[in-house]
Amino acid sequence: MNNEKKIAGIYTRVSTEDQAREGFSLGEQEEKLRQLCDYKGYEVYKVYCDAGISAKDMENRPQFQEMLQDMKDGKINYIVAYKLDRVTRSVRDLEELITQLEKYNTYLVCDRDDVNTSTANGRFFIRMLTVLSQLEIEIVSERTKFGLTGAIKSGHLPGPSELGFKKDGNKKTIIDPATAPIIKRIFDLFVKWIIEQIRKKRKNTKVYK
Repeated sequence: MNNEKKIAGIYTRVSTEDQAREGFSLGEQEEKLRQLCDYKGYEVYKVYCDAGISAKDMENRPQFQEMLQDMKDGKINYIVAYKLDRVTRSVRDLEELITQLEKYNTYLVCDRDDVNTSTANGRFFIRMLTVLSQLEIEIVSERTKFGLTGAIKSGHLPGPSELGFKKDGNKKTIIDPATAPIIKRIFDLFVKWIIEQIRKKRKNTKVYK
């Protein structure tokens, strides 16, 4: 590949949660990134799309891995994404990615975050953005766990009720008198079976003197 040419791989990714929360689709990402490539004079080699996949790690994203392989093969020297969190939300993965980019003389450009790793300032900025992104994920996770713990303590269990329980008018999980005897019967039979197995084992055990 002629190193003077700027050949880009467009990377788009969205998870179900991302689309519901932020409202930008894969098609919208691709359209905006093609416009960006036209403006900057990048030749688009290929669009790599990971649909419905989280950014927790890079290894489990097939199209992302294909893009990295094309980079290593010299087919692209620019990776263009809509936002940095489309590429990764992991500080560890980002450090690894930047190392790979530098090794293969490839640059990362993110439209919405104004990221461009072709400069020292751009590389510093991208690291700061990822640190903040990971901090946001951890804060949301902590809040979710805290809220879930409180809900369970107050009897508000997530999801549908299991056999033997039901939801009351306040969506609190309570014992269902209609199906609770079934559960009790199952446990009684199980305990009886365990006792029988123990007795059989003792009866068949030989005593050596």
